[in-house]
Amino acid sequence: MNKKRLAIALSIALLQGCGSSQTEQDVSQPAPQAVETADVKSGVSETLPNYLSRDIQDEVFYFVMPDRFHNAKPENDEGDPSRPISFGGLDKTSKWAFHGGDIAGLEAKLDYLQGLGITSIWMTPVLRNKAIQKDGFGHHGYWVVDFTEIDPHFGSNDDLKSLIEKAHERNIKVFFDIITNHTADVIKYTECHNELGKYLEKDQKGCDYLSREDLAAGKSYTPFVPEKEVGKKVPEWLNDPKYYNNRGDTFWEGESSIKGDFAGLDDIDTSQPEVIEGLTTVFKNLVSEFKPDGFRIDTVRHVDIEFWQSFSPAVIAHAQSIGIPQFFMFGEVYDGNPAGLSKYTTTGKLPSVLDFGFAFNTKDVVFENKDVSQLANLFSNDDYFRDGDSEPGNLLTFLGNHDMGRAGNFIETNNPSLSEEDKLKRSQIAHAFMYFSRGIPVIYYGDEQGFTGDGGDVDAREDMDPSQVDVYNDNNLLGSKTTTAANNFDTQHPLYQTLSDLSSTRFAHRSLYKGEHFNRVLDSEKRLYGFSRIDLDADSKSFMQDYLVVFNFSDQTQKASVDAQGMEYESVKGASVNMSNGTVNLELPAYSYAIVRSKASLAGSTLVDIKQEKSYSENDRVFLPFDVSFEDSTKLNLAEVSFYKHLADGTKERFAFDTTAPYRAVVTHDVLEGVSDITVTAQNFAGQSISKTFSLK
Repeated sequence: MNKKRLAIALSIALLQGCGSSQTEQDVSQPAPQAVETADVKSGVSETLPNYLSRDIQDEVFYFVMPDRFHNAKPENDEGDPSRPISFGGLDKTSKWAFHGGDIAGLEAKLDYLQGLGITSIWMTPVLRNKAIQKDGFGHHGYWVVDFTEIDPHFGSNDDLKSLIEKAHERNIKVFFDIITNHTADVIKYTECHNELGKYLEKDQKGCDYLSREDLAAGKSYTPFVPEKEVGKKVPEWLNDPKYYNNRGDTFWEGESSIKGDFAGLDDIDTSQPEVIEGLTTVFKNLVSEFKPDGFRIDTVRHVDIEFWQSFSPAVIAHAQSIGIPQFFMFGEVYDGNPAGLSKYTTTGKLPSVLDFGFAFNTKDVVFENKDVSQLANLFSNDDYFRDGDSEPGNLLTFLGNHDMGRAGNFIETNNPSLSEEDKLKRSQIAHAFMYFSRGIPVIYYGDEQGFTGDGGDVDAREDMDPSQVDVYNDNNLLGSKTTTAANNFDTQHPLYQTLSDLSSTRFAHRSLYKGEHFNRVLDSEKRLYGFSRIDLDADSKSFMQDYLVVFNFSDQTQKASVDAQGMEYESVKGASVNMSNGTVNLELPAYSYAIVRSKASLAGSTLVDIKQEKSYSENDRVFLPFDVSFEDSTKLNLAEVSFYKHLADGTKERFAFDTTAPYRAVVTHDVLEGVSDITVTAQNFAGQSISKTFSLK
């Protein structure tokens, strides 16, 4: 991301009622456009910078499970009989089994994806899996045995290379989903299994986790591999049990979260230097062979954090060295707490994570009707993600996924009495909120067709091709009278059309995908929340132009007034703006939003001083707050505040930054270990800068 940024210090301004104003809705606005359709567009990817040079914030992701998307090669539906461990499992009537979708199916549907307005495809893992284990099937791809080739159920290495080539021709990126925490369940324990790998007891559910205290008392498991699965993992070193923790099943707490077997899967000991080197080499080789644009990394929190500190920089450097300058990685950390999530972008050195905090809070507010103040609080905690090399704008935002379930299911479950029209509007406004707030939006496949599902996991993994699964086919779909028993690649579906239009709007206004996010509007009673997106790149045509986005999450028309700070605003999307008495006046129909923008750039006032306030500790973080004052405190004052620590060699290193008042650095304790002094620098939009040095003693 271009670092030529400045910021605006905005506090939350409570909305007030205002007089009536004219209402004019854009064609994609949720309230009136639930069932309108239009011809499929060519897609925004063609209008963006080339995929090799494109910044991660210039993306809209489509998260897809190849097995459940489209079957272009029925001949590979069962996998490869010459590799028995990766063969079988096809049952199109079972929600658990393989359904036949493949990589060629994704390539065949690139027109469909491009018309949706996506710019990046993220696939669930496609490396060769153990097809069947216990009573389950590896349709999802997370049970890898071979890290060098594609699972035969999904196609071949050449199929994957072809998909990437064809996607790149359309300026669409392709991201792999990778796993470093575990392999398929191959290793067994003599204390827990018989020689065939079956549990010793009839009703046994797993193998109890052995704690450090258990090990100190002499307890241990003796690992072995059943004869039929000896030597099946690739590369060869993964067949040696010494590279695994062998501690039994995790119970998701304490050290078991790192050392335990995840649902019985073989937990790799990622603390070993040989393992770090080996897995780094594995994924460097994948980058070299296939040239993907990045990785989504599974189960990040269950891996030793020191592993990420080595792995992430090494893989990114390798990708850049072979001509992928914007190679990007983001991790799955199943935690809505910003302190938990940011641990991996700061201490863990990962570029980004999936923003579960966004997903959980949006679910609470938009689908479960909880207080809209949760959204303001969510973005107020973005300081957790502002360190020397990461920022909240790089977080990937989403509404649902293959584990937690779909947005459509949350709507159906929590609002059963809503009309079909209002259910559709809920989905549309939730997606609009995701597209226009900070972060990189991720569409979960099928949501654009109104899929709902019955819950999480396999109940949220419906087929896009005509399904034979009864528990899928009896679901109500949003915005459609069809079911999953039909082909669901309908480019006329109102949600497909809405998402395509949202993408077009997002990329037509740089501030809506590059701009800093500032809480601006909050009215819990009216269920109104709004924010400004302001482009802080001095080279941009929209530099310092205020894009104000206001959402009405209620089932009633609401009126809003927002202080215009002496500027004129114009409508971009949704309700027309009515300027009067120095305010922006909007009238928002139920479940709708409006985007307005200032006609001129924001102008702040002269920086006056920086004052240190009392530091404190919370959530395993140190908070260093500072008061930055301006000559005219009534204006929307602009500043970027950077924090530098003084190193022993006399140099300074930036360790945090902030773009929103109240200004503060939020860091882990180790960042300031041994540091006595810091320098704080504030710079306003006109280039004025002031710096002061403060003692931490």
